[in-house]
Amino acid sequence: MTKQTFIKGAMILLAAGILNRLLGFIPRIALPRIIGAEGVGLYQLGYPFLIVMITIITGGIPIAIAKWTAEAQSQGDTVRVKQIFRTALALTSSLAILFTGLSLLLASWITTHILTDSRVYYTFIVMTPMLLITAVSAVYRGYYQGKQNMVPTALSQTVETIFRIVFVLLFAKIMLPWGVEWAAAGAMLGVVVGELFGLFVLLIQFARDKKKEEIAAFGDSVSKPETAKPVLGRLLGLSVPVTLSKMVGSLSYLLESILTARSLALAGIATGIATAQYGALQGMIIPIVLLPTALTYSLSVSLIPSLSEAAAKGDRLTIHKRLHQSMRLSLVCGAPFVVIMALLAEPIVRILYHHADIAPMLQLMAPIAIFIYMQAPLQAALQALEKPGTALLNTFIGAAVKIILIVQLASNPSFGIYGALIAINVNTVLVTLLHYISVRRLTGFHMKLLDFIKVGAAMVIMGASLKWTLQIEWLTREWQNVLAACGAGALVYLLLMAITGIVNRDDLSRLPLIRRWLG
Repeated sequence: MTKQTFIKGAMILLAAGILNRLLGFIPRIALPRIIGAEGVGLYQLGYPFLIVMITIITGGIPIAIAKWTAEAQSQGDTVRVKQIFRTALALTSSLAILFTGLSLLLASWITTHILTDSRVYYTFIVMTPMLLITAVSAVYRGYYQGKQNMVPTALSQTVETIFRIVFVLLFAKIMLPWGVEWAAAGAMLGVVVGELFGLFVLLIQFARDKKKEEIAAFGDSVSKPETAKPVLGRLLGLSVPVTLSKMVGSLSYLLESILTARSLALAGIATGIATAQYGALQGMIIPIVLLPTALTYSLSVSLIPSLSEAAAKGDRLTIHKRLHQSMRLSLVCGAPFVVIMALLAEPIVRILYHHADIAPMLQLMAPIAIFIYMQAPLQAALQALEKPGTALLNTFIGAAVKIILIVQLASNPSFGIYGALIAINVNTVLVTLLHYISVRRLTGFHMKLLDFIKVGAAMVIMGASLKWTLQIEWLTREWQNVLAACGAGALVYLLLMAITGIVNRDDLSRLPLIRRWLG
């Protein structure tokens, strides 16, 4: 695989990833307007359990397929490519069918005893077909990644996102008259339809490639075929460690949802209200906070190959330079969003969701958001430096602390849902700091205090200009005044960044989607 091919593939996935993140925000805004915070809570409660099952079924399979397929492809061993694909497809499909059956049989018990709100039952039943759809899609995507063809994956993800947006909102609205639990199930049905269309894209592409004989040469052997058992053994050997690594995050997410609901019940909060509060936090507030991660995701994609190359050469100077650029850009890109969320929390949630009462959640999370944005390049750095185990340990420590704090704080009537929010904030700060300490020990890298001072001063001035512009109220609608204030504040911030020289042309070239316009 040439470097040009690698970059092209990375750009395709990056563009699709950013587009899908931005498109995915549409139902996040529209769905709460249709089914309310309680409906969003029912819609969200089943997701963590689904993610755990998908992690068990697929886990590291796509990575293992990609790695092994690329290896076999480079050797011209088309027989092994076919064996890998078929074995992986059989394995994931079998596991998916098994877990789908178990989920359907135990759905009533799971939703009543584990997820704590029996109304999630309908949503849970509807989402179970996703196990098989996602499992099959993961195999095809891993296969195409191994074949160094990123277009089918990017196209399927984009098609899935578009159809999901349409059908989530459509089915939620159609089923709302039957009750909020059915509306949530309708929204989940829309997700299933989106996943199905994404799979169709992969199947169509696979059929076309096979017809053109680009896939195989599946009949021409250059080596003695391996039996299914050795293929399965090696496939499991490659995928199980990755699966175990991913399980930390998946189980943490599941425990967070379960313990939050149970802790709120201990605090004396009714089930319906607790579900609505959880829905507001996970389905309304956190998506706003995570919107800027589309930018930090871009930085992470750019950072990994650059750092890997520098580390292989032992070029400590380049390692420090790239780390400093990525961290500084994450800080600079994330800071204005922190100001906007902190100062305009109430009008933002009122305009987006018609729920001004959840504004304090956004205000509490806004200052910590900068740690989320800076965490992505740090984690990417640990991966590039071949220390994924360190990143996993840091994440595990943060998850353990978060779970303990949720139980302690959310069960206290004085805190309630804000106890869970505080726990999430502590987890975010702790993991980011642990990642930073790990990177510093490995490379000797450290952030410059002057960068924080410059950005901090710019945030204060931006905030003042933003509030001043908002108070003028020279437009007729609230959303227009908020948009104008954000625009004015952003303009002031950008001017200050240019004046202080904190970002230069070389820094911007680290953003893959901007690099092409800079030459």
